[in-house]
Amino acid sequence: MSTPLLQQVIDRSAPIDDASPADLDVNFGLLDEYSKREIRRAILTAVAVPGYQVPFGSREMPVARGWGSGGLQISLAVVGPDDVVKVIDQGDDEGVNAVNLRRLIVSSTGIPESTTPEDSTLIQTRHRIPEDPLDERHTLILQVPVPEPLRGVERDMRELARMHAEADYARMWVSLYEDKVRNGVITRTTGYPCLVHGRYVIATTPIPRWDVPRLHQSRFLSLFGAGREKRIYAVPPHTDVEPLTFEDVPFEVEITPGAQCRSCGSSESFLVEVPATAAEGGGHWVCSDSDWCRRNRQRQHPSNGVEP
Repeated sequence: MSTPLLQQVIDRSAPIDDASPADLDVNFGLLDEYSKREIRRAILTAVAVPGYQVPFGSREMPVARGWGSGGLQISLAVVGPDDVVKVIDQGDDEGVNAVNLRRLIVSSTGIPESTTPEDSTLIQTRHRIPEDPLDERHTLILQVPVPEPLRGVERDMRELARMHAEADYARMWVSLYEDKVRNGVITRTTGYPCLVHGRYVIATTPIPRWDVPRLHQSRFLSLFGAGREKRIYAVPPHTDVEPLTFEDVPFEVEITPGAQCRSCGSSESFLVEVPATAAEGGGHWVCSDSDWCRRNRQRQHPSNGVEP
């Protein structure tokens, strides 16, 4: 890892004075300073060893474990007074989980919020990476329900630790091979296992395969937090992230021929299917990233503003 990158993480992890802004009645970022420092040290270790799952003392948060407490603790530990936060849930800025987490971060820090990645520096997300290109200014924080990529092939924690220590991922390869033999294709979609920096296999959280290539040699720092499992891991900028696949079975992202977003007409973004209703008589596709879709409509109809 380069020295400038390490310095960037250290700067972001610098202690913040316990004093809160005048209009706040809690510590800046809600967490006490000891908790922040422990999480920052775990982040530094995770950045120094890409893909390694670093244990940390997950705190009790105002949200239940399993609903983004790991990502929230990372956000509150690294956020600074000059940051601008964006929170999305499956690509939607207005999802209930996203709105509540964003409100908690903003109310405990006083920092501004945005729905546009270009204006944001700290992006907390569940299940998606924004469609917009991200760069060195951004820190992407992903909420992780199950950080262990080998959980499907081994349940014993001691054996899992041994497999990671020895880079023994043969059973994962066998699992993918059996999936291919049974179904003709590798059916695994969200959380596709990837090899990071040629060493550790990670779970890419429930992000779709569409987003996995964007982690490879990315310009932004990606931090993964699992509050329930008490684990933090990272993909630093300019790091190799290679999906596990076979030479004769290339990695493919999700695509539905002919599908287009009903709102903006895009066929170049990740689309989700809206089920059919009795009134419409048939289902349709829309962009998963709601803010990107809104701005795309605005670019197409600049004189009329944003279409509903």
